[in-house]
Amino acid sequence: MNTETPVVSATQLRKFYPARSRQKDGVLAVESIDFELGQGQCLGIVGESGSGKTTIAKMLLGIEIPTAGTITVAGRDRSIPARGSRERRKRGRELQMVFQDPYVSLDPRQTGWSCLREVIQLHFPDQTRIQVESRILELGSQVGLSTEQLRVRPNSLSGGQRQRVAIARALASEPQAIILDEAVSGLDVSIQAQILNLLMDIKRETGVAYLFISHDLAVIRQMAGYVIVMESGRVVEEGETAHVLDNPKENYTRMLRESVPGPGWSPKRRNLV
Repeated sequence: MNTETPVVSATQLRKFYPARSRQKDGVLAVESIDFELGQGQCLGIVGESGSGKTTIAKMLLGIEIPTAGTITVAGRDRSIPARGSRERRKRGRELQMVFQDPYVSLDPRQTGWSCLREVIQLHFPDQTRIQVESRILELGSQVGLSTEQLRVRPNSLSGGQRQRVAIARALASEPQAIILDEAVSGLDVSIQAQILNLLMDIKRETGVAYLFISHDLAVIRQMAGYVIVMESGRVVEEGETAHVLDNPKENYTRMLRESVPGPGWSPKRRNLV
C-alpha cells in the first residue's frame, strides 16, 4: 500500500477479552489485523457495530492493550502502555483522535479558545502568550471558526461548529495522524459534506494522515483511498476503495453496499398491532 515508512502500522493485531465468569466465553474483538497508513493518506475501516473498528482505535491510542501483535506510530513501538506523562505527551504529539459526539468529548465549561490554549501550552510550553494566541487564531481559521465562535462554550455552538472545535483541538498538537471515529455520523447531511471537505483541505495543506472509521460507505468513498472491511473482528476484504465498493468479492461487503439507501428509497411501513 505504501513504499515509504508508514506513519501508523499494525501487524497481526489481536484483542481478546477473557470471560468474566466460567459460564461465559471470552470475546475475540480483533483478530490478526494488518495495515499501514502513510503520510497524507486516508485509510478507511468499515463494518457494522461490533465489528472491531473502535477497538482498533483504542489500541492505537493506548486505551486498550493488544493481546498480541505490534503497533507502530511515527516509527516508535506503541504495543505497550505509555510510562509517565512525558511519554503520553510525546504520543499525543504523534496521534490524535476526533470522536463521534463533540458535545461529549469537549468540556462543556470550557470555550474553544481555552481548550486550544490548553493543548498548545501542554505540547509547546516554550511558546509565548502572543505565539499561543496567534496559533489559536490560525487553527480557528483553518477549521472555519471565527474568534467570536471560539470565545463561547460548546452549548452555544451548533453540532458542526462543535466538531470543528474538536478537529482544531486534534490539530493543535501538530500530530502526524488523526483517528476519526464516526466523526460525521451525528451531523446533518449538508453539514457532513462541509466537514468532509474541510478535512480533505486540511489533509492537503498539512500532510496529516487519517484513519477514518465509519459505517457509512459514501463517506469512506469520498475520504479514503484504501479501505478495510471488517466483520466480527476480522478483515473480510480490503483494497483500493473504489474497486472494493464497486466490485465487492465478499457477500458481507455486498450486504453493506446494498444496505445503503438509494434514490427513491422509502422505509417500509410497519403494521401496528
